Amino acid sequence: MPLIGKTESLAFSKFFVYTLEQVKLKLTNKGTAMNDYTGIITVEPGKRSGQPCIRGMRITVYDIFEYLASGMTVAEILDDFPYLTETDIRACFAYAANLKKSQTVVYKEY
Repeated sequence: MPLIGKTESLAFSKFFVYTLEQVKLKLTNKGTAMNDYTGIITVEPGKRSGQPCIRGMRITVYDIFEYLASGMTVAEILDDFPYLTETDIRACFAYAANLKKSQTVVYKEY
Protein backbone atom coordinates (compact mmCIF):
# COMPACT_ATOMS: atom_id res chain seq x y z
CA MET A 1 0.00 0.00 0.00
CA PRO A 2 1.49 3.38 -0.93
CA LEU A 3 2.34 5.94 1.72
CA ILE A 4 -0.52 8.23 2.52
CA GLY A 5 -0.06 11.98 2.08
CA LYS A 6 -1.02 14.46 4.77
CA THR A 7 -3.90 15.95 2.79
CA GLU A 8 -5.78 12.70 2.11
CA SER A 9 -8.72 11.66 4.26
CA LEU A 10 -8.40 8.32 5.99
CA ALA A 11 -10.68 5.49 7.03
CA PHE A 12 -9.45 3.08 9.68
CA SER A 13 -10.22 -0.54 10.35
CA LYS A 14 -8.69 -2.77 13.00
CA PHE A 15 -5.68 -3.77 10.90
CA PHE A 16 -5.51 -1.49 7.85
CA VAL A 17 -5.53 2.17 6.94
CA TYR A 18 -7.31 3.08 3.70
CA THR A 19 -7.63 6.33 1.81
CA LEU A 20 -11.17 7.45 1.05
CA GLU A 21 -10.62 6.59 -2.61
CA GLN A 22 -9.65 3.02 -1.66
CA VAL A 23 -12.75 2.70 0.50
CA LYS A 24 -14.96 4.00 -2.31
CA LEU A 25 -13.38 1.52 -4.71
CA LYS A 26 -13.94 -1.37 -2.30
CA LEU A 27 -17.58 -0.37 -1.81
CA THR A 28 -18.10 -0.01 -5.55
CA ASN A 29 -16.58 -3.41 -6.26
CA LYS A 30 -18.38 -5.22 -3.46
CA GLY A 31 -21.58 -3.21 -3.52
CA THR A 32 -22.41 -0.69 -0.83
CA ALA A 33 -24.84 -3.08 0.83
CA MET A 34 -26.62 -6.28 0.01
CA ASN A 35 -30.05 -4.85 0.76
CA ASP A 36 -31.77 -6.44 -2.22
CA TYR A 37 -31.59 -10.14 -1.48
CA THR A 38 -35.14 -10.77 -2.69
CA GLY A 39 -33.97 -12.53 -5.84
CA ILE A 40 -31.60 -14.74 -3.86
CA ILE A 41 -33.42 -15.65 -0.64
CA THR A 42 -36.71 -17.39 -1.42
CA VAL A 43 -39.48 -18.78 0.76
CA GLU A 44 -41.70 -21.54 -0.61
CA PRO A 45 -44.26 -23.20 1.65
CA GLY A 46 -43.60 -26.71 0.32
CA LYS A 47 -39.80 -26.51 0.46
CA ARG A 48 -37.92 -27.06 3.72
CA SER A 49 -41.11 -26.27 5.67
CA GLY A 50 -41.19 -22.70 4.37
CA GLN A 51 -37.75 -21.78 5.69
CA PRO A 52 -35.83 -19.13 3.72
CA CYS A 53 -33.73 -20.90 1.07
CA ILE A 54 -31.02 -19.78 -1.32
CA ARG A 55 -32.22 -19.33 -4.92
CA GLY A 56 -34.98 -21.91 -4.55
CA MET A 57 -32.52 -24.67 -3.66
CA ARG A 58 -32.91 -26.84 -0.61
CA ILE A 59 -30.15 -25.14 1.35
CA THR A 60 -31.46 -22.67 3.91
CA VAL A 61 -30.12 -19.47 5.38
CA TYR A 62 -30.01 -21.31 8.71
CA ASP A 63 -27.87 -24.06 7.18
CA ILE A 64 -25.29 -21.46 6.16
CA PHE A 65 -25.19 -19.96 9.65
CA GLU A 66 -24.91 -23.40 11.22
CA TYR A 67 -21.91 -24.16 9.01
CA LEU A 68 -20.30 -20.85 9.94
CA ALA A 69 -21.06 -21.37 13.64
CA SER A 70 -19.46 -24.82 13.50
CA GLY A 71 -16.21 -23.21 12.37
CA MET A 72 -16.38 -23.53 8.60
CA THR A 73 -15.10 -20.58 6.61
CA VAL A 74 -16.95 -19.06 3.67
CA ALA A 75 -14.31 -20.55 1.37
CA GLU A 76 -14.93 -24.03 2.81
CA ILE A 77 -18.68 -23.66 2.34
CA LEU A 78 -18.18 -22.56 -1.26
CA ASP A 79 -15.86 -25.54 -1.84
CA ASP A 80 -18.39 -27.98 -0.36
CA PHE A 81 -21.31 -26.44 -2.25
CA PRO A 82 -19.97 -25.35 -5.67
CA TYR A 83 -23.40 -24.15 -6.79
CA LEU A 84 -23.33 -21.42 -4.11
CA THR A 85 -21.63 -18.07 -4.63
CA GLU A 86 -20.16 -15.49 -2.29
CA THR A 87 -23.15 -13.31 -3.16
CA ASP A 88 -25.44 -16.05 -1.83
CA ILE A 89 -23.58 -16.02 1.49
CA ARG A 90 -23.76 -12.22 1.67
CA ALA A 91 -27.50 -12.43 0.97
CA CYS A 92 -27.86 -14.72 4.00
CA PHE A 93 -26.23 -12.08 6.18
CA ALA A 94 -28.41 -9.35 4.68
CA TYR A 95 -31.53 -11.44 5.26
CA ALA A 96 -30.56 -12.09 8.89
CA ALA A 97 -29.75 -8.42 9.48
CA ASN A 98 -33.06 -7.33 7.99
CA LEU A 99 -34.92 -9.95 10.01
CA LYS A 100 -33.33 -8.64 13.19
CA LYS A 101 -34.20 -5.04 12.27
CA SER A 102 -37.84 -5.90 11.75
CA GLN A 103 -38.29 -7.64 15.10
CA THR A 104 -40.44 -5.83 17.61
CA VAL A 105 -40.10 -6.37 21.32
CA VAL A 106 -43.27 -5.96 23.34
CA TYR A 107 -42.88 -5.57 27.07
CA LYS A 108 -45.62 -6.72 29.38
CA GLU A 109 -46.10 -4.87 32.61
CA TYR A 110 -46.80 -6.95 35.68
